[in-house]
Amino acid sequence: MTEIIVHTKKDEKIVALLENGRLVEYYEEDDESKRKEGNIYIGIVKDIIKGMQSAFVDIGTEKNSFIHLKDILRQIDETKETYNPNIKVEDVVKPNQKILVQVKKDSNDQKGARVSTHINLPGKYIALLPNNDIITVSQKIEDKKEQERLIKLVKENISEGNGAIIRTSAQNKEKEIIDDIKKIEKKWNSIIETSVNPKSNKAKLLYKSQDIIEKMLMDLADNKIDRIIVDNKKNKEELENLIKENNEYGNIKVELTNNILEKYDLETQIEKIKNRKIWLKCGGFITIDKTEALTAIDVNTGKYTGTQNLEQTVYKVNTEATIEIAKQLKLRDIGGIIIIDYIDMKSQENKAKIEKLLKEELKKDRSKTQVEGFTNLDLMELTRKHICSHKN
Repeated sequence: MTEIIVHTKKDEKIVALLENGRLVEYYEEDDESKRKEGNIYIGIVKDIIKGMQSAFVDIGTEKNSFIHLKDILRQIDETKETYNPNIKVEDVVKPNQKILVQVKKDSNDQKGARVSTHINLPGKYIALLPNNDIITVSQKIEDKKEQERLIKLVKENISEGNGAIIRTSAQNKEKEIIDDIKKIEKKWNSIIETSVNPKSNKAKLLYKSQDIIEKMLMDLADNKIDRIIVDNKKNKEELENLIKENNEYGNIKVELTNNILEKYDLETQIEKIKNRKIWLKCGGFITIDKTEALTAIDVNTGKYTGTQNLEQTVYKVNTEATIEIAKQLKLRDIGGIIIIDYIDMKSQENKAKIEKLLKEELKKDRSKTQVEGFTNLDLMELTRKHICSHKN
């Protein structure tokens, strides 16, 4: 059974995804007005920073946002093209110029938000890339014929001048994809219409991104969400209306109940997420340490001494650690650069098996991940895009 639990307290919302009573995803959202990632604005260029090939853009928030030259120029596939190194930011944008931007990374105590002119408007089966000619397929769709079919289908149905990222959920779909393209392009055209106001010289919010529950419904509806349980009458009404307005969500039931965390035994499971150390079944353990720049995960043998040779002992711990790490990345919604310090393995074959296992386990994650492999220092390097801004 798959359930979404929504607990509301003051200005905070706790959202949990349960599979047969086990917590598999967990998010904390502050007051929604603080979360800007995914929002689209008409911004006003303020200061040009020549030395950094960047600019500050007023989007109407307390701190001006930051944009790099690459996020102003036409988006390219950097595996096939390169940007002209002679282009200067001051030749592309000017102070007081209006610019259509999307927030790619929220602000923090030290920095304003990072924005880009490269818009990504998510749908259920594709993410629309307006004013772009790039059409790509999710790496999780591995069948080459299916990739070709999907690219051809999208090219034939998307408006000229628009690109798309074809999502994993598009696999084996046709009419649903065509309908999704029409729906998102209609939304984009509406955004463009509201952006046209030649008399206004102020920043303006044009589109507010989906909240975490909408994202979950969009991503997971095909996998059958059995029900959503809430402890707030207003949330119940809003979710029921959202489900009615979107046929693709099916007939998910929304139930109202009290003492929601206690009833579903979530407090203990949530508390474990905050632990730095996670024990493995074999007796080994992993530690997770976050810094501003990256997340470091260390694998240790702990109490496990094994029954065979050292290499097999190490391989067993690293195998269990890999499965647990994939679970924890998803559960804690860890994003950005992730470095895993596995216990040293001498066998290249075992290293290859661990890397393959990590990639397989990460396919269960609905967020985008990229495994770069072992570095020269025998550290596993990967990246993950977080799904939601939250406090963990």
